Amino acid sequence: MKIQLTSQIFHEGKMYVAYSPELDVSSCATTKAKAQRNLLEAVRLFLEEAEKRGSLDQILKEAGFVRRKQILVGPRPVTTRRLTVPLSILHA
Repeated sequence: MKIQLTSQIFHEGKMYVAYSPELDVSSCATTKAKAQRNLLEAVRLFLEEAEKRGSLDQILKEAGFVRRKQILVGPRPVTTRRLTVPLSILHA
């Protein structure tokens, strides 16, 4: 069984953060490639622990995953954009 999910990578200071929004799991490293590998390991550990605790099916269901043959596919974003929202409570 395989799981298909989204990976977003952000540059924060000297670090790269890899994030999977479907599972709300992230990891980081000093390079994009290492951050991606660390994310894969974090997701694997997260899913293994959820399976041990008996909550994996519920987590995947709540995250919107569906089974397609031997792959669990997460919901796909229609669009991804950066938004700028003025907040009057913040003073420059």
